[in-house]
Amino acid sequence: MSTLRNKVQLIGNVGNAPEIKNLESGKKVANFSLATNEFYKDSKGEKVQDTQWHNIVAWGKTAEIVEKYAGKGKEIALEGKLSSRSYETSDGEKRYVTEVIASEILLLGSRNENDTNQ
Repeated sequence: MSTLRNKVQLIGNVGNAPEIKNLESGKKVANFSLATNEFYKDSKGEKVQDTQWHNIVAWGKTAEIVEKYAGKGKEIALEGKLSSRSYETSDGEKRYVTEVIASEILLLGSRNENDTNQ
């Protein structure tokens, strides 16, 4: 049960093309946004779509999968954990960031779907 303490599962569409970095250590990291959609009916009975944007970070082999196959608009499922951090801008302003650190990614959609990476 200890694995349930910090676990996130999302299904959504990749936002902009993932940003891939090769670090000096030889590790690869991918940063991208993921849009998840939820639908509900408002008080008038009209269908409403609520889109949430999530910041995703993938390392190593997972980053390689993102680089090769998870282009803009691609539907994916992922599992990971929440991570919060803060940093200071050059102006001295403190910023807070919450990200999902992806441990597994599953590509969804048909195999014949147009690849947006090409």
